[in-house]
Amino acid sequence: MKAIIPVAGVGTRLRPHTFSHPKVLLNVAGKPIIGHIMDKLITAGIDEAIVIVGYLGNMVEEWLLKHYSIKFTFVNQTELLGLAHAIWMCKPYVIESEPLFIILGDTIFDVDLEPVMKSPFSTLGVKEVEDPRRFGVAVTDEGKILKLVEKPDTPISNLAIVGLYFLHHAGPLFASIDHLIENEIRTKGEYQLTDALQFMIEGGETFTTFPVFGWYDCGKPETLLNTNEILLKNNISTKTYPGCIINDPVFIADNAVLENAIIGPYTTIGEKAVITNAIIRNSIIGNNARVGHIMLDHSIVGNNAFVAGSSQEINIGDYSEIRVG
Repeated sequence: MKAIIPVAGVGTRLRPHTFSHPKVLLNVAGKPIIGHIMDKLITAGIDEAIVIVGYLGNMVEEWLLKHYSIKFTFVNQTELLGLAHAIWMCKPYVIESEPLFIILGDTIFDVDLEPVMKSPFSTLGVKEVEDPRRFGVAVTDEGKILKLVEKPDTPISNLAIVGLYFLHHAGPLFASIDHLIENEIRTKGEYQLTDALQFMIEGGETFTTFPVFGWYDCGKPETLLNTNEILLKNNISTKTYPGCIINDPVFIADNAVLENAIIGPYTTIGEKAVITNAIIRNSIIGNNARVGHIMLDHSIVGNNAFVAGSSQEINIGDYSEIRVG
């Protein structure tokens, strides 16, 4: 089965880290965001992925081709005209009579996708939220979707559409997006996937929902760290380091160097990072970063960054250098 994965977003809320890395390649609990997503998809039986890239897309392509052997097609989105438009660009690579799975590439999910992909109907992943005005929402009756609305000003449902879409046949979806584009139907200035799905419902397509209990946002520094904490809960380090104390759960790359340090809990240490005379907890340390003579808490240190000094809370991007006296 094919999956479409849109990853063309710039990730402005995660700057400075996304100045030099696409958001989906940021490390969470030992692997990039897109790696967690790909592992779920492959386990569920996906054997082909159409990846919509944009900003720093060559880095995404290179990483995926290096780490996964399934068939990839990369589609470059030069204009950000909405999610429906992004999906529409994949039409030449999709067989309309076949099922299709769409998953947003910037959020990590904890859900068993195998039964979802065996559904006899098109079905959307949903989760109850406190403020539905930030999301597309589904109005349902006994599990069947009656109506979909994109970011309603007046809440009509607390079931947020969380970015997992199974289409029993791809053809009706692309016909609906054609209708939006041909008739210039936009919501908040963009061609919305929610509007295309609503047009399908109005045309008689049956949609159901499935619950998504684990839905982990990676869009801001604080939520990235929270997701890192959740994913590390059962991660136990088995390696010892000279003069170090490891407070599980943590992820420490095999080739990281640690000396006279206290690491964890809820800390990710990237590839070839060097940590000396430091205390680090609730943090993400990037690949090739060097951290010494400092205590860090709730911090993100980018790849190839250098940090030394005293106790602070920081958020610095790749190739940065900070000395705290």
